[in-house]
Amino acid sequence: MKLLFVTATNTDIGKTYTTLKLIELFANQGIKIGVCKPIETGVNNTPLDASQLLQKVQQYNANFKPLTPKDITAFTFKLPAAPFCADVNHTIKIEKIKEKIKELEGLCDLLIVEGAGGLMVPITHNYMMIDLAKELEAKTLLVTPSKLGCINDTLLSIEALKNRKIPFEWCVNLFEDREEFAEVTQPFYDKRSPEWWSVQDGLEEFVQNFITTES
Repeated sequence: MKLLFVTATNTDIGKTYTTLKLIELFANQGIKIGVCKPIETGVNNTPLDASQLLQKVQQYNANFKPLTPKDITAFTFKLPAAPFCADVNHTIKIEKIKEKIKELEGLCDLLIVEGAGGLMVPITHNYMMIDLAKELEAKTLLVTPSKLGCINDTLLSIEALKNRKIPFEWCVNLFEDREEFAEVTQPFYDKRSPEWWSVQDGLEEFVQNFITTES
């Protein structure tokens, strides 16, 4: 067991919400869990997502207790934008991101790496978030929304993962247009991908399967 990469179809879909739940579920199974938020934008002083993730991990893994939120990130930027655009001084180095992930891997049995935005978000002008997932050779969990219009974004993201031969599962975070989801979206998912599951109902089984197959 090494890495799990958590991504989504876009920003504000529920990556951090999902990752927080995964941290707790893996820890409850006796896994020494860790977390990394390689890049966070929209940061004034403290990276908020990294803070939430670190606080949760510190409840279960003593190796992470001395760390600060910036210790689990490689780069933070003030501008709330895609990393390439937020990095106005062009400071991002992909090797530094991979070194940070390697460093944090040494503190745990399983490191959850939470991406920024969606799969095609640019880290540099020619290196996307999906390229990082591919290079890490990480099992990927794609979190998709439940709002009207999500089918297109979901299928495009799945297609991108398949084209790059990245092993993945996908799930729906039932939080937006939840009442309408069963009528306007679910019929297609049930027909096209009956194995789909929701963050709210399927995470425990996902964790059990991950431990069984990745150990």
